[in-house]
Amino acid sequence: MTPEDPGIQELRAEAQIRRVLARYARGIDRLDLDLVRSCYHPDATDSHGSFAGTVDEFVTWVERVLRRYDLTMHLLGSPLIELAPASGADGPTVAAVETPGIAFHRAAEGPPEQNLVTGFRFLDRFECRAGAWRIARRVATTEWSRIDRPDDWWPIPDGMLQGRRDRTDAVYDLLRDTGLGEGDR
Repeated sequence: MTPEDPGIQELRAEAQIRRVLARYARGIDRLDLDLVRSCYHPDATDSHGSFAGTVDEFVTWVERVLRRYDLTMHLLGSPLIELAPASGADGPTVAAVETPGIAFHRAAEGPPEQNLVTGFRFLDRFECRAGAWRIARRVATTEWSRIDRPDDWWPIPDGMLQGRRDRTDAVYDLLRDTGLGEGDR
């Protein structure tokens, strides 16, 4: 068997990293905390605003924060993925990844400042271990934040399919209907 072309290895690594980032956003917005946890290596750390700790501590903390909201939506921009030079035949195993994003937070009840839109960046150290790219260390920066006034919201008409913050969301129906179960972890 011949070694894979280094350019193909890099494209493969970048695609896997992008997939982890997208799965993270789905996990956060659907409150699928097992999916969120699967985006990190077990010994990973996260520094996220007022929080800093292990991945398990992060998942506990973020669940408390997310349950304050009726919905969240994390839109991730194009990540800049810088792969460390390959150290062996299997290709690169470390990457520095900077991902800008915008997060919408909405709570019908509670103080107005709970309804906010925030610009952020994830600064991630990704590592490939046992063939799986995952976050080893995350630092989240806040770039800006503003209040999203509830008076400006347009009510969603009855009968329109709405997103849900659990596994009854339509995306899980899609995954089951396509034979993917509930998506890979």
